[in-house]
Amino acid sequence: MPIISERAELMPASPIRKLVPLAEAAKARGTKIYHLNIGQPDLPTPEVGLEAVRKIDRTVLEYSPSDGYRSLRQKLAEYYEQYQIKLTPDEIIVTAGGSEAVLFAFLSCLNPGDEIIVPEPAYANYMAFAVSAGATIRPVVSTIEEGFALPDVAEFEKLINPRTRGILICNPNNPTGYLYTRREMERIRDLVKKHDLFLFSDEVYREFIYTGSPYISAFHLEGIEEHVVLIDSVSKRYSECGIRIGALITKNRKLRDAVMKFCQARLSPPLLGQLVAEASIDAPRSYSTEMYEEYIERRKCLIDGLNRIPGVYSPIPMGAFYTVARLPVDDSDRFCAWCLSDFEYEGETVMMAPASGFYSEPGYGRNEVRIAYVLKKEDLQRALVILAKALEAYNNR
Repeated sequence: MPIISERAELMPASPIRKLVPLAEAAKARGTKIYHLNIGQPDLPTPEVGLEAVRKIDRTVLEYSPSDGYRSLRQKLAEYYEQYQIKLTPDEIIVTAGGSEAVLFAFLSCLNPGDEIIVPEPAYANYMAFAVSAGATIRPVVSTIEEGFALPDVAEFEKLINPRTRGILICNPNNPTGYLYTRREMERIRDLVKKHDLFLFSDEVYREFIYTGSPYISAFHLEGIEEHVVLIDSVSKRYSECGIRIGALITKNRKLRDAVMKFCQARLSPPLLGQLVAEASIDAPRSYSTEMYEEYIERRKCLIDGLNRIPGVYSPIPMGAFYTVARLPVDDSDRFCAWCLSDFEYEGETVMMAPASGFYSEPGYGRNEVRIAYVLKKEDLQRALVILAKALEAYNNR
């Protein structure tokens, strides 16, 4: 039998989706599942976006330009102006979701054997994209005790060597909800400048910041403009995960030319998705405001509820719509699987993402889970009741 590639063997399974077979089996038994495991908002897509789909009158669904329609890139440039990020349409490349933007950034910037430094816990697919590029993630681990604040700059310096090519951050952070301070961002800037590195900055959750602290984009940092690769997506801010529209943004012309080769190889980003995304940028301000206020309420509901369960602790996330919580269990992978395979309370259970999958090295996150507060408050309240019952049953087996 032919042997699959070493790259495929090294590719990590998604911690968010690997429990899907157990969830499907539970549903087949008639168990209702509260999905706290994935960042799929339940809030409606903007009506202007849906209307754009209804009104498609093309007779041919053609290829778009490899870097996306210029009209969409122009509208995106106007969108970023409200955050004091000045861009031209030519500095924006439309991608098939933020995921493709990360992958193309790695493929364009990293050689096999190169290393990137990543504060962890981190979005699990970063590891998969690094494997795809033949690169290695060197983690700097933040802790729940410190609220997942950025470790001291000395911890980064220890990892920098001739193979180091960049630093990757997610701000606000998935999975922790942490928001980097100006001081932390300036420390990262100084490292990038000192060691001539790329700064990959995933900023897809900028719409969701719940404190008085400012949003500091990598593009707000002076002196490293040519080093920055900003990753973005419309998936979360317009509740449009399925249209697969993201962006890779850089002022580095040489890098844009390199990225375009990969864009041309995959021909074009999704046509229908671009039409929806472009229309959605015109959604009324009330759409964003209502979504924001809803997440504020959900965050309070979830975090207050988690910290009332005996033995559970969650810091207060400052952004995005996730938190990493510590549970009184021996192994969160085993516990999350058990919730789906062996437990139900009044015909219901919960599905969460074991946090071990958000660390690149074994042993971390063994008693932590990532929870997404993307369900309405009534469902979150019910899920918290079920989680408390599950923990009690699990520890009394």
